Amino acid sequence: MAEEAPRRRSRGGGGAARRAERTSIKIETAKYIQRNIPNFEVLTQEALETIEANADIILEEVGVNFVDNPAALQRWRDAGADVQGERVRIPRGLARKLCATAPAEFTQHARNPEKSVVIGGNNMVLAPVYGPPFVRDAKGGRRYATMEDFNKFVKLAYMSKWLHHSGGTVCEPTDIPVNKRHLDMLLAHMTLSDKPFMGSVTEPSRAQDSVEMCEILFGKEFVQNNTVMTSLTNINSPMTFDDVMMGSLEVYAANNQACIISPFIVGGAMAPVSVAGTLTQVLAEVLAGVAYSQLVRPGAPAIFGAFVSSIDMNSGAPTFGTPEASLVTYGAGQLARRLNLPFRSAGSFCGSKLPDAQAAYETANSLNMGLLSGVNFMLHSCGWLEGGLVADFEKFVMDADQLGALHGLAKGVPVSEDDQAMDAIREVGPGGHYLGCSHTQNNFKTAFWKSDLLDYKPFETWEEEGARDTYALASNRVEYLLSNYQAPPLDPAIKEALETYVAEKKAASPDSFM
Repeated sequence: MAEEAPRRRSRGGGGAARRAERTSIKIETAKYIQRNIPNFEVLTQEALETIEANADIILEEVGVNFVDNPAALQRWRDAGADVQGERVRIPRGLARKLCATAPAEFTQHARNPEKSVVIGGNNMVLAPVYGPPFVRDAKGGRRYATMEDFNKFVKLAYMSKWLHHSGGTVCEPTDIPVNKRHLDMLLAHMTLSDKPFMGSVTEPSRAQDSVEMCEILFGKEFVQNNTVMTSLTNINSPMTFDDVMMGSLEVYAANNQACIISPFIVGGAMAPVSVAGTLTQVLAEVLAGVAYSQLVRPGAPAIFGAFVSSIDMNSGAPTFGTPEASLVTYGAGQLARRLNLPFRSAGSFCGSKLPDAQAAYETANSLNMGLLSGVNFMLHSCGWLEGGLVADFEKFVMDADQLGALHGLAKGVPVSEDDQAMDAIREVGPGGHYLGCSHTQNNFKTAFWKSDLLDYKPFETWEEEGARDTYALASNRVEYLLSNYQAPPLDPAIKEALETYVAEKKAASPDSFM
């Protein structure tokens, strides 16, 4: 009997260890999606050729404006374009020829090499919401965003398994001067997370600051030879390229960093009301933007972007999750693949003021459309609310949870010998059940995607636990993740160098909130 006691204690200790493992927080990041399902293509060969021909006509006959940017106009003259004032008319075929030097796919390196992502091909990288000036949560309601809010979102993104990317301006921290907040945001991405991130585009000097901070984090030579940032270069549709965005593009392209060339389209306001007309304008704008990035540096990574919503013709407000926006996105994906460029579009788009049924319907439509359209880089994949004006904490974790379903769908239907499950069918036979069969026992842990948020408990259990709806569960999830956050390790010398850079840059100029 004396020999039995240690074994009993061992079993008890093992059970405690297993319980601790089940309840402990695990910081996991799924690999970026590698799509094993076909893309949904809505345009026929004839339609594609018509849209491409019309886009060439627009560039040659109508042209695009490069505003307040003499250097850009000179680059276009040297390339053979017709430049009259700020209007650039691009000869047929020139833009497409220039775009050919942009890579079909590229790696964006993270400071943790295991979290680097490949953008392009059959891959899809998921990044959080970008740009809202407001935030919302269950406790504080709707309010202007602060740096504290920003830091919380970076932590949530770091701890969200299905997000591959830390993003950029996850919300706009309005308590920090406009001319200095990019420094704090970049420092947060670099120190609070080890996932890839985006650089600043609000002024060319801020893009340069982004490059210099990356040189501290990664090393100067590494940055010049590798892509460590993406950046969002919005086109002022229709067909206008302003000096701020193009100035930032010039910095990033010159330093081998990726630019998402993205028309900002609200159909009926910044583009025609028809799907084909909008696609024609989107293609013309992207061709001009990507071509310009290649004039700055041939081979600089560029992404074909398409941000598209329709419009409520009664109120003028943008609408999301609509059939027309989906059709434009499906078509843009086809056009991007024909240009052999990575494709950015879609997200957790909705127009709702709260994370309610409207938000859920519109977001589900937008996320699934993104997967099926062949998106390679999905910005705004979680947290978007109120047409992009609000970054919502509860919706962030709701959306981040549902991104796991996209991973599951993208796997397609494998048909290995184990997947065929013939041994299981033989073992169970007619009238049996599969709960105890060998195949189920061997695969039950990984067979099905499992939500970390949604409630599937029996009614009685759900009622006893407070009858919580999804919003309440999400609020608890936000609190749980933030309370269990642990920063990823970073060389103290690098962290100190980054903090010194930020402090010196801030001290070098007065605060500006304009």
